[in-house]
Amino acid sequence: MKIVITGASGFVGSMLVPLLAAGGTELVLAGRSPERLKSSYPGHICVSYESLPAHCYNADLLINLAVMNSDQAGEFADFEAVNVQFALQLARLAATAGIRRFVNVSSLHAIDPGHQHSYAATKRLAAEHLKAIDDVEVLNLYLPAIYGDRWAGRWQFINSLPAFVRPAISDVLRGLKPTLNVDRLAAFLRLAADGGVEAKDVILTDGQARNNFYSISKRTIDIAVFLGIAVLFWWLLLIIWIMVKAQSPGPGIFRQERIGRDGRPFVCYKFRTMEVGTRQAATHEVSGSSVTRLGHSLRRYKLDELPQILNLAKGDMSLVGPRPCLPVQAELIKARRSNGVLQITPGITGLSQVQGIDMSHPARLAQEDRKYLDLRCLPLDLKIAVRTIFGSGRGDRVIP
Repeated sequence: MKIVITGASGFVGSMLVPLLAAGGTELVLAGRSPERLKSSYPGHICVSYESLPAHCYNADLLINLAVMNSDQAGEFADFEAVNVQFALQLARLAATAGIRRFVNVSSLHAIDPGHQHSYAATKRLAAEHLKAIDDVEVLNLYLPAIYGDRWAGRWQFINSLPAFVRPAISDVLRGLKPTLNVDRLAAFLRLAADGGVEAKDVILTDGQARNNFYSISKRTIDIAVFLGIAVLFWWLLLIIWIMVKAQSPGPGIFRQERIGRDGRPFVCYKFRTMEVGTRQAATHEVSGSSVTRLGHSLRRYKLDELPQILNLAKGDMSLVGPRPCLPVQAELIKARRSNGVLQITPGITGLSQVQGIDMSHPARLAQEDRKYLDLRCLPLDLKIAVRTIFGSGRGDRVIP
């Protein structure tokens, strides 16, 4: 396996190069100062950008780590020259040299359109321009803060802490912000070099699956929400229940089987918003005439979801997570399973919902749920919850 890396002299490169080399990979390292690269990485081929084309042939992957970052001063044109034009130049070089895949490394800042710094803006611009290149497989790789045996940037203070407290402090910080271990990054890049990555845009993070701080904090919040609503708003739940029963025949609480964590079914509780006898189907497949007059208001203000605090207490659902679907929604279940979404607990609200993406778009919904899986952290959960309270998103649409 042969991999070409540009911009390997930075913090990420300093950790990544030894890991890739340890697997027997032939590395070609390119930078503005080949001498500096040779002193840092003896035994590897180190070249200038000008002489790079002669060393690219028969390579499996070209990784672009070269970047003008947000902590550097410059005009927009300066950022564009490095983050856009140089990236396009490298992609064309990869195509000319017969390199099969080109990985343009970016950061999570570039995903957020509200992040208007020249770095993020030019990274988004580069991703758009790279889509027009057809002669090489282009992969835009979005990364969070990267760590290995040591941390950098604002988190480098962890390096000076006693060894026995570092894991706990690291868990706290990872619960507050997405991160990525460099070992996982190296494994992913080897997979990409072997052709094992199909997506053109990938968010790569550690996730929170093994983060005890995040799991405990999230569960604590769920129980606090349950107790807060049950204690302070029991009267509201009682009034809505009475109103539902008074307006149309049938129970006040609607019980429906949904698909939960690991694909296991559970019973989801909601205030009934439809006439008794309405067929069991996804909401967007049900006629709007089946919704009661009160049901329209309950759905509009998301009050029909209040009984799901029982699911919070039982642990079937969390406050924030992918919305649980019905067992009959096979296409969505399959898409979520392939994206790894079923490994996390579903939520009363979620990233897709506050963006107005409902279950009538299963593939798009599963992709957005995967985005939440990769990016989830306590601040993001709080942001989603607040946006829901202030009316972002909407309930699943019904047929007019």
